[in-house]
Amino acid sequence: MNEQILRINDLAVHFYMDKRIVPAVDGVSFSVSRGETLGLVGESGCGKSVTALSIMRLLPSPPARIVRGEIWFKGENLLDKTNEEMRKIRGNDISMIFQEPMTSLNPVFTVGCQISEVIMQHQNVSKKEALERAIEMLRMVKIPLPEKRIKQYPHQLSGGMRQRVMIAMALACNPELLIADEPTTALDVTIEAQILELINELKERFGSSVIMITHDLGVVAEIADKVAVMYSGRILEQADVHSIFNNPKHPYTQGLLETIPDIDLPRGQRLKEIKGVVPLPDEIKVGCRFKSRCEYVRAECMVDEPPLMQVGSSLVRCWNYA
Repeated sequence: MNEQILRINDLAVHFYMDKRIVPAVDGVSFSVSRGETLGLVGESGCGKSVTALSIMRLLPSPPARIVRGEIWFKGENLLDKTNEEMRKIRGNDISMIFQEPMTSLNPVFTVGCQISEVIMQHQNVSKKEALERAIEMLRMVKIPLPEKRIKQYPHQLSGGMRQRVMIAMALACNPELLIADEPTTALDVTIEAQILELINELKERFGSSVIMITHDLGVVAEIADKVAVMYSGRILEQADVHSIFNNPKHPYTQGLLETIPDIDLPRGQRLKEIKGVVPLPDEIKVGCRFKSRCEYVRAECMVDEPPLMQVGSSLVRCWNYA
């Protein structure tokens, strides 16, 4: 069995908003082994990005607060680390590709300056050596004319190139864990395919573990080894990628798979959808979190939340398997 590089136990994150307490993440547990890719899937508002930012310890406090749980990375609980210790880990041992590169890159510095800054922060090298390493990283992520691009500003690059710069920056110090927060959301289909192929190639090259956060199951099929399906701050199903696609257990997972557009769908036929919307975290009082949108809802679902149960090779949170 591969060594676990990350293990999250019962993570809960609350946002304290005036007189409201919003439980954005509530009792999330999962693990990532060395060299493995975990797909963290769910609609917007399910707590995926909050989970990722908790791992990086980048949540603004206030209003956010990690109220319970553990985040173990290479045998050490990141929640026990000081801010100074976390600064040494971020970008070096754990890196993150953020969702929108245009807002994540600093518009007043060249891309070369921003990549080399990460390298100088964590490695004992000169500015010249860091710039040479930055050029090498741009070449590695397949940006043409890297010696020219290194002197350009983010607004001078296309969306696909900016995302490649973000990947180069994240991988500059050979991190052991890479968190990719919807890295292909704003890109067209051909560029998306190139970025996913690039992440896979670089994962193999560096031996990094990856957490891929997405709402697109097509991305998961392309890149993930196992999948955790999140909904309203909870994980509803966990399994290897083949079990999720071939034998999904939870009604929410089944619904997500059914909403994937089918090229053979007759013209004029309406695409399938999951009725309703994700409830706000502080609206959930009792019962299953998916009950208002589930086709298989039963009496138990209205009053008690189901625990995670082992069903075959999957972990499922659903009373239909009790």
